[in-house]
Amino acid sequence: MLAAILSIPYQVTWGSEFFDKYETTAEYLDRIVGLPSFVRRFGYVKRNGFTAVQAAPAAAAAPAKKDDDDDMDLFGSDNDEPAPKVKVEVKKKKKEVIAMSLVMLEVKPLDSETNLDDLAQNIFKNVTQDGLFWKTEYKKEPVAFGIFKLIIGFSCEDEKVSVDGIVEKIEEMEDFVQSVEIMAFNKI
Repeated sequence: MLAAILSIPYQVTWGSEFFDKYETTAEYLDRIVGLPSFVRRFGYVKRNGFTAVQAAPAAAAAPAKKDDDDDMDLFGSDNDEPAPKVKVEVKKKKKEVIAMSLVMLEVKPLDSETNLDDLAQNIFKNVTQDGLFWKTEYKKEPVAFGIFKLIIGFSCEDEKVSVDGIVEKIEEMEDFVQSVEIMAFNKI
């Protein structure tokens, strides 16, 4: 609740000087606004990256003219003094979001003699690809008449991995696998 209330000054008014001074508060807010439940309700909240540096006004930097000129200088003095420097922080590029999926497969063995533990290890070892991440745990569920099926899962990068291609690679193990079906397919 507190993070939701403080999200406006966190994004708009507080600068890096505030975050440096109140480091613990800044870390707390960074952690809270990054939580998935916070993002679902309030969207992405980014810390204000502006550094507040007060530039001295040009009139205070240049000595006042003592002669009685009627010339009105509306845009500052004509002297060759450089303008005061203002420090501006450049915001960092957003991290590229990678579209991923979580997939659960039902692998039905060829017969009741097939060792499902060996089959699972064989799949993890032989079906590999860039962007494919197997879950190390698997489950054996009874089908009928002493036959069990293997439930395995993986996450994958959508641009690099075809789920149908993974299913085909597993089905190519004809000595051990009867069929493979997609049990669940969720976008992460």
